[in-house]
Amino acid sequence: MGRHIATALDGYGDVWGMTDKELAFALDKYKAELGSNIIPDEDIDKIVKDGLDLDSLFKEEEDGNY
Repeated sequence: MGRHIATALDGYGDVWGMTDKELAFALDKYKAELGSNIIPDEDIDKIVKDGLDLDSLFKEEEDGNY
């Protein structure tokens, strides 16, 4: 929870005197940003598949193939 609050308030400077409305706005804005960063299932499947085959990736780097 703290990580999300810290991320939502990042860039606002001194938040000690922040009003409730300003805090609510920052949290709503952060929530909207999270919702717009949805990764399609196909991309997640590819990331997982590639992660399961890291040995071949490292082998290609050693051989100079990228």
